[in-house]
Amino acid sequence: MPAQATAESVEQVIFDGLSELGAEGEVKRESTFEQLDVDSLDLVEVAQIVEDEFGVELQGEDVKDLRTVGEVIDLVVARSQ
Repeated sequence: MPAQATAESVEQVIFDGLSELGAEGEVKRESTFEQLDVDSLDLVEVAQIVEDEFGVELQGEDVKDLRTVGEVIDLVVARSQ
């Protein structure tokens, strides 16, 4: 059964995932993917982590316009409700 997707739990999973993928600098909610040097392939990996952890499926179309880590966190929490 997927974990409960609270803002705090989603934030931690995404922060950890981005760090493991080699994000540049400190990962914060306001960090942009450009600042972190995160590309579309990294976002696919993050989407897989989110799906495995919380059961929330994110498609490329869902994340293509998102620019910050916080926007992804908010999307995952909203989709898990």
